[in-house]
Amino acid sequence: MLVRDFDFELPGDRIAQHARPRGTSRLLVLDAPPARRHRSIADLPGLLRPGDLLVVNDTRVIPARLFARRVAGGGRVELLLVERIDTRTWECLARPGRKARAGTRLELAPGLSAEVVAETGDGRRRVEFSEPVEPHLDRLGHVPLPPYIDRPDEAGDRERYQTVWAREPGAIAAPTAGLHFTPELLRALEERGVERRAVTLHVGIGTFKPVTAELVHEHRMDAERWWVPGETAGAIVRARAEGRRVVAVGTTVVRTLESAALQCGGEVRAGSGSTDLFVVPGFRFRVVDVLLTNFHLPRSTLLMLVSAFAGRERVLAAYHEAIAAGYRFYSYGDAMLVERRPPGV
Repeated sequence: MLVRDFDFELPGDRIAQHARPRGTSRLLVLDAPPARRHRSIADLPGLLRPGDLLVVNDTRVIPARLFARRVAGGGRVELLLVERIDTRTWECLARPGRKARAGTRLELAPGLSAEVVAETGDGRRRVEFSEPVEPHLDRLGHVPLPPYIDRPDEAGDRERYQTVWAREPGAIAAPTAGLHFTPELLRALEERGVERRAVTLHVGIGTFKPVTAELVHEHRMDAERWWVPGETAGAIVRARAEGRRVVAVGTTVVRTLESAALQCGGEVRAGSGSTDLFVVPGFRFRVVDVLLTNFHLPRSTLLMLVSAFAGRERVLAAYHEAIAAGYRFYSYGDAMLVERRPPGV
């Protein structure tokens, strides 16, 4: 399977640079093939069924982008916290990398300094801070907006690049399908009889990682940590037994639930793990029936996952229709509601 099979042309003005108010995004609904409908995210309660189980990702984005000055020379270095190693040490991305070689000392603020102690490959640096950096993030950190949002982060991004149910700090990118929800929409879903439960997957640097291989199977995913609480696992088991649908809010929920099922012989049980699951066409879904997701980058692993879920040609046709109809793409853009492709379709 070729990576270029998941390519499409996207005009630059379709990439959302700012978020619309929560609850106002457009929603492209992919029903049984080949039907498509143009709706609003506010219509979601009427599009789901009483008894559906809505599963969300409750990870919380940390202000993981930091700016420092080199002690020698004074040049600015940007750090993106990727993974904590111990209380004072993090794996980071550094830009520009040539100014963050091993041994480079950095000043972030009075009383907070750091040293690049190693270069660990893939552009990463192991950085040791003079004290735990987490207490300083609210003051010094910036929202880690994805690179296709071509502007500095703003004060409003602190709230807007976060779901209303965000609870567990640890992500460096938002589970963006959840950004559309408001408390009022959640109440309407509850009144509709839609059950809601949460899992956690801390979205890591892999969400920015481009697919550079020519063949899909040559790409390797970065691992991300996940947790499935007991109440969520029990709700999924009951829903499956009763023939009710499991609706995933975002690709991170799909990867969490399908990883948990693979780990436990096909059934989701309470537990945790680390997943590098790469979902491509031909994957056998064991848990998720319906997916709410944003529009994704060309040639990306997320577009491949949605194509595996709903069919590549069907998804790309919907993308072309969305472009023609003026939908907004990517993290701050509009959404799709997708039913899983029936076998053989």
